[in-house]
Amino acid sequence: MYIFMKEHLVDFIRTWLWRQIDLGSFDNQKAMVGFALSISCRAVILASGLSLATLPLLYGLGFLTMPVEEAIKITVAFSWLFGGAFSGAFAFVAGLIIRDLTQSRAEFERLSRTDTLSGLANRRAFNDAFAHVSGEASLAIIDIDRFKSINDRFGHHVGDLVIQEISGVLRQVFSDHHLVARLGGEEFGVILKGGESAERLALVERARSEVAAGRFICDDVELSVTMSAGVAEFLPGRRPEWVYALADKALYLAKSDGRDRVLHEWDLGSADGMSAPYQADPSGIFSIAGAEA
Repeated sequence: MYIFMKEHLVDFIRTWLWRQIDLGSFDNQKAMVGFALSISCRAVILASGLSLATLPLLYGLGFLTMPVEEAIKITVAFSWLFGGAFSGAFAFVAGLIIRDLTQSRAEFERLSRTDTLSGLANRRAFNDAFAHVSGEASLAIIDIDRFKSINDRFGHHVGDLVIQEISGVLRQVFSDHHLVARLGGEEFGVILKGGESAERLALVERARSEVAAGRFICDDVELSVTMSAGVAEFLPGRRPEWVYALADKALYLAKSDGRDRVLHEWDLGSADGMSAPYQADPSGIFSIAGAEA
């Protein structure tokens, strides 16, 4: 019976103590000091209360003979020493550990959603954002022209440098307001939000023209690179997969029509059907549930 009551008392004290604490944020030393002080104060209150509650029992059993006032002073002093100082130090160390774990988790989450070569968002991050687009928005699928020829002629190392250079241009043009992702290989996806559709289309055209006007020095090789893009609109009632298919078709026609150009779904002649010989790449029209091609 005694052991049962002791276990329940300890469990109650632990639960009560931690429920009084707001873990908050541990992103700076001030927050961790506040956390340690909060733990210390509650530990002192708890230790003092329990110690004072046991004094009558100790006097009744004859274990204490000193004056009551002196016993109370010693009890409070030891409560501050052990309950306050030790628990505060422990809480501060715990705060450091929690902060490191939180930062590590945030960094891991960031890396899991970042393409290592380009530094842009990866396919996973793109899929998540693509499945939750709302409001005025456009989708642009961008592909580097004749990228295979660059790899075949200059090697994959130069090809990787070209991808990094193009990624830098896309990041600068679209900024953080729009999501820019590398979908794989030489293909990129951009989700443009806000403004009019013509303004979003103009932004894609600006990215194309800046790439075409640039001269990229990659491993002592000067390259002139172009890219093509297909753009489609997110409209009420239109399924995201259909938006992707329309942008993919516009990209296909831009490639077929000479490359180095941006075509909108308006240029397809009909947004309600897809005429031969175009066939959507099943690996491109991915599952909105999160399956990656």
